[in-house]
Amino acid sequence: MRDPYDTLGVSPTATVDVIKTAYRKAARLYHPDKNPSPDAAARFREIQAAYELLSDETRRRDYDVVRRRNLIDDPLVEATSLWTTYLNTLTS
Repeated sequence: MRDPYDTLGVSPTATVDVIKTAYRKAARLYHPDKNPSPDAAARFREIQAAYELLSDETRRRDYDVVRRRNLIDDPLVEATSLWTTYLNTLTS
């Protein structure tokens, strides 16, 4: 499953109202009755799953904990920090 924040096109700090608005916009765009594309139904299901996860406060909090544990938000900052620590131990 894709990251639900990416699926709905919102940031991880988005409010419930922003998530709801993004969901409604995406659902209108990809609803199989409105979109003749062959992948519209699959995309619509993906959008629904993302909204279900992000609109439930408990499920969203649990997902965010796992996401933070598995992802580095800014790899450059993390890499710089690791190298600085490593180089400092060599010169000490």
